[in-house]
Amino acid sequence: MNLQDPKYNFALVREMLRAPEIISSFNFDQVGKVVASIKQTGRLFCTGEGSSRIFPSKRLIASMLKRCLVGVPTSGTTVQLATEGGRQSLEYDLAGWTVMGASNSGQTKELIVLIEKLLKENHKHIFGLTATPGSKLTQVAESIVLACGKEEAVAATMSVLEQALVYQAIEVGLSGCTCASNKQEAGKLAADVLAVEYDADLIAKVATAPVIYLAGRNNGVAEELALKTNEITRKRSQYLEGTIVVHGIEEVMNPEDVVVLIEPFEQDMEFYKKNLVDGVGMTVIAISSKPTLFPTIALPTLPCYDEYFQLLAGWNLLVQIGIACGIDIDKPKRARKVGNAY
Repeated sequence: MNLQDPKYNFALVREMLRAPEIISSFNFDQVGKVVASIKQTGRLFCTGEGSSRIFPSKRLIASMLKRCLVGVPTSGTTVQLATEGGRQSLEYDLAGWTVMGASNSGQTKELIVLIEKLLKENHKHIFGLTATPGSKLTQVAESIVLACGKEEAVAATMSVLEQALVYQAIEVGLSGCTCASNKQEAGKLAADVLAVEYDADLIAKVATAPVIYLAGRNNGVAEELALKTNEITRKRSQYLEGTIVVHGIEEVMNPEDVVVLIEPFEQDMEFYKKNLVDGVGMTVIAISSKPTLFPTIALPTLPCYDEYFQLLAGWNLLVQIGIACGIDIDKPKRARKVGNAY
């Protein structure tokens, strides 16, 4: 993607291309009160709806699990982490948890209703995360306001990225990780990822696919891209966690469909090829920092930032597919910027 090419003249593209700046200039020192609360409670519950929850919270949980910093609180470093949408969270006993609720608009009904319930229960550890100053969320919870500002496009992108960075800052505060020192390099690599023009024949093939499957770890990347596939390309999509891509769903896959593997597990690639390419006859693409057996969108790698690069490469892919399909990627016919307003 680049703003010099007229075909990319969309608000969505302009917002996506702000990602490098958002990463390189991000303030990791703004989460002190949240970190202090988590150290007191030993628990963090991340909630919100859709894009405000999927990638930011699941990336955090996966990263913390890799650090062995998730579990029953027994010390100042080990914490319990969980995430769920607002409606289901109403059924949980969140007493004793630090609750972080994210909403781009700051007026997502499911989240506001949950927070109002917690306030009635005299809950003391509630924080908000929003891109909209003065919104309802900022009125009911002490909130961090994103620096990215308001998005024009319906599909949330730069706000999702910055929400994830806020959660990463919480991780830094809990773990002592030094990834903040690499943010300038991460920003430069992010710009490289977004600038790549993919093979025109491959884009044309994916643009004709009735269904695009996104397969990958439960860290929010593939799941978030499955949602963005609907919003940006208007195609049906499905998120396939882990190795579910070859655990039964191949029965209903068709040769015209496409699977996008996000950083596929090396030990399973032969199996994927046998069952999906040779068995179903479908196209399989990989987004990966390592060589694969499939047409591969190659990524850089940098500790703590790899999932961001995967997400940005997926954005780039979906935009190029949407444009190839002749879609106004800024204006879905039914999808709304605020799914369910308070």
